[in-house]
Amino acid sequence: MINFEFYNPTKVIFGKGVEAEAGKEIKALGGHKVLVHYGGTFLQENGTLDRVHKGLEDAGLDYIDLGGVVPNPRLGLVKEGIQLCKDEGVDFLLPIGGGSAIDSAKGIGYGLVNDFSLEDLLLGKATTDKIAPIGCISTIAATGSETSNSMVITIEDGMLKRSYNHDCARPKFAIMNPELTYTLPVYQTASGGSDIMMHTMERYFTNTKDVDLIDRMAEGLLVSVREAVKVAVKEPENYEARATLMWAGSLSHNGLTGTGRVSDFASHKIEHELGGMFDVAHGAGLCAIWGSWARYVLKTNPARFAQFAVSVFNVPENFYNMEVTALKGIEAWEDWCRKIGMPTNLKELGVEPTDAQIEEMARKCVATGGGHVGFFQTLYKDDVIKIYEMARK
Repeated sequence: MINFEFYNPTKVIFGKGVEAEAGKEIKALGGHKVLVHYGGTFLQENGTLDRVHKGLEDAGLDYIDLGGVVPNPRLGLVKEGIQLCKDEGVDFLLPIGGGSAIDSAKGIGYGLVNDFSLEDLLLGKATTDKIAPIGCISTIAATGSETSNSMVITIEDGMLKRSYNHDCARPKFAIMNPELTYTLPVYQTASGGSDIMMHTMERYFTNTKDVDLIDRMAEGLLVSVREAVKVAVKEPENYEARATLMWAGSLSHNGLTGTGRVSDFASHKIEHELGGMFDVAHGAGLCAIWGSWARYVLKTNPARFAQFAVSVFNVPENFYNMEVTALKGIEAWEDWCRKIGMPTNLKELGVEPTDAQIEEMARKCVATGGGHVGFFQTLYKDDVIKIYEMARK
């Protein structure tokens, strides 16, 4: 286990009906005027937006709405939100939704209190530890952005999907009512559950030794999510399955399962280019990539893959050939993906990139890491191209 720092200051308010408490929390934090930020129309249709508005009014707070958030949130809307907040005197941000709404609000928060362009922040030309205060109401179990330090935004010029991570971006509070996820389409439920799995797996696949404690925590989380997704896609209003997924989404990406080890996140970098170019659902894109990444890097540490196979997917251990066990674990992951309606390659994802597009995605992918990505196995441009090509078959 290596040295680490773990910081997770977000107050979690979890359970039925808790979205009504947002106003009280913001008032206690000194907020006066709130930007309510969201996408789609479901919040109006199911009454959630009205309940949140009432909670803000009951707390004596002013508010203004900004809808329009889309999956793979766009920098253009972030900039619109920044100007709106400046014009209206907004001092607190309240996104309602999943990672897209929360990350869009984080971008607005950075823009409100810093002088540099957000392009510079996302492209690594600027850094900051300042952001306007944010609380959030989760309606999707997926990215874990409600308690994480991460923000991912798509820059429309070049369709670059880029991130910035700093602890200042952890929301002041995260309100999580599993009932708000009941109406999610099956595909979104499955895609979100896959993202939760991958946030843990990106940290689990490490070459750091003596990390058994966090390994066991991660394996327990993975097994719980594996089963809860299968229930939720068949029984959308199963509260316990939805609650498991919602809490697991935060636990998978708040940094806990990455403590004491070097994490990888190559699959996320590779998928981000898919998301930027083809605008695919993030969790589904990860499913389409991971099996190819896993087979490509397996020989780096077959014991880690074998442990994953046995501990997460109950694969019988082959004591004579560790790689056989490892490969069966990858196959078990792909079988799970198919059972919940997720793709295991690019064709199943509905994407058939040309050689030129693969070359472009690989070039952009490694550019984010100074010419390479990943820590489980260092991947250069040619490696990423090969992974995309494997996933295309």
